[in-house]
Order: sequence, then structure tokens, then C-alpha cells
Amino acid sequence: MTKINAIISGIGAYVPEYVLTNLEISKMVDTTDEWIMSRIGIKERRILKGEGMGTSDMGAKAVEELLRKTGTRPEEVDLLICTTVTPDMQFPATANIISDKLGILNAFSFDLNAGCSGFLFGMSTAAKFIQSGKYKKVVLVGADKMSSIVDYQDRSVSPIFGDGAGAVLFEPSTEDLGLIDEILHTDGMGRKHLHQKAGGSVKPASHESIDAREHYVYQEGQAVFKHAVKRMADVSVEMMEKHGLTSDTLAWLVPHQANLRIIDATASRMNLAREKVMINIERYGNTTDGTLPLLLWEWESKLKKGDNLIFAAFGAGFTWGAIYLKWAYGK
Repeated sequence: MTKINAIISGIGAYVPEYVLTNLEISKMVDTTDEWIMSRIGIKERRILKGEGMGTSDMGAKAVEELLRKTGTRPEEVDLLICTTVTPDMQFPATANIISDKLGILNAFSFDLNAGCSGFLFGMSTAAKFIQSGKYKKVVLVGADKMSSIVDYQDRSVSPIFGDGAGAVLFEPSTEDLGLIDEILHTDGMGRKHLHQKAGGSVKPASHESIDAREHYVYQEGQAVFKHAVKRMADVSVEMMEKHGLTSDTLAWLVPHQANLRIIDATASRMNLAREKVMINIERYGNTTDGTLPLLLWEWESKLKKGDNLIFAAFGAGFTWGAIYLKWAYGK
């Protein structure tokens, strides 16, 4: 029986027009451009403006571009998965809303939440549906309106996050391409270091929780940084060693864009030169579920068929992992 592999056959993305600079951030909290650049590596981030605009609006624009570029009709899509930590609402799923906005009527859809590792976990999930042989076109969209849960009075969090969305199309192939392997982890002890205190079933919204500003991102930066540096680097090196990849045979590292120092530490452990690492954190910040597809979107023209890519991410939970993928198109 012929093995079915899951390849990425196209990319679409969307970032809002409004640019929030470090200068503007410094007028909100006690910080400077120099401090943000030296500690995090972010110069600016995009912010979704407009009343009633949410994650689904960005996700829909990203998927719309994806369908156009790949010549895919909405009715051809079998499944749409949206990875997000900022859904339009608790229910229905943002994936359902995106499908409705684009006329994707013959697919089932659902959301997936794994913090900043969401798109990575979503890649694994989407690939499994393709590899089953039952589904031919699976859309994976990572989208977050992080500005909706960022406290712009909090110096430790306000410079980090931006808004954005990216989408990829997974399709079947019998070539030795696509998602080759995955190493995915979760350790629930990390939840105390990075979470949203109120708004869930444990602590529903109340006047008290709103007054206490508990509906925003809460992060213990040093603890998160320490775990992220070790675990993202460890799992990436593990993937390289498992498949005999070297700094010469690996074309690209596609890392989550949380902090430039974390990215550099991971690349250093992998013995990779900067020119083999996709980095756009300076212009977009941490878009959470949008970071990995936004990187692919910007580097698409540089990717070649057969390129070896390692995707790596670390997020709330804690969640982390690496995926080894062989690129399926390009010169």
C-alpha cells in the first residue's frame, strides 16, 4: 500500500495596517526602544483596529489569500482548523466563524488551543487527517488578536505581543515530502507562570476580576524565558540528531517568535548560522499562533522543493515541540 504523506501546498497571511511602535509603547509604560530591542528584539507590532473586529476577521483574510493562491474553491475544503488563544467568543469556535465568512460549507471545523505552540500542534493534527486517506484538503489557520488580552499598563507584557494570522493548505502526496516527524510535549506545571487569571469556568468574569485587571496575559518572564530557552533548543537538537540532520543539510529553522534571545539560543545549540533562521519578530512581535505561518509567508519565495525545515515552538501550559518537514514546492 502506497504511503500517504501530508504536504503544505500553499500559504496565505494577513497582518493589520496599524503599526504600534516602541515609541508609542514608551508613552504608555516606563520603557524605551533600547530596552525593548535589547531584551526582546521587537521594534514594532501590528494591531487590529476597528469596532467589532476580531480574530476571525484576520483568519478569514489569511485563508482567503490561501485559497486564491492555491486555486482552491471554498467548497473543496474538507476540514478547517483554527489555532488561537483569542477566539472571537467562547463559542462557537472561531473556525466555524471563518468557514461561514468564506462560504466553506462542505467542511467540518474546530479550534485548537495550545498557547504559542498551537500552530505546531495544529500541523500535527492536520497532517493526521490527510494521512488517514479520507481528507484531501485541510486548511490550518493560526490567528490571534493578542491586543485584546494585553494590559498596556503592564511593562513586562505590553511590548511583546502583536496581532496577525497565517494559513496553510495540507494536501496528500506520495512523494517523500511533507511532515516527516514530530516531537511534542506538555508539562502542566508551567501553567502557573503564564496564563489568564480570570474569564474561565474557575473564575468567571465579575466586577472584581475586571477591576483587578485579571483578564489580561499574566507572565512571570524569567521563569518562562528559562524553560523556553532550554526546551525549544533541546527538542530541536533532538530532532536533528534523530534524523541525522546537520547544519549543512538543514535548510531552515522556523522558530516561534517570542524573544530574539530564545531564537538565537536555539539556533546556537543547533549550530545554525543566522542566515538559516527565519526571523521577523522585529516587525511583528509575538503573534502567538500567527508566528510560524507568517514566517512561511514571508520566506515562501526562498523555499525550494525538498528543503529540510525544523519548526520549533514553546508556549503556555507549558507546551513545546519540534516538527521536521520537507518542503513540497518551489524552484
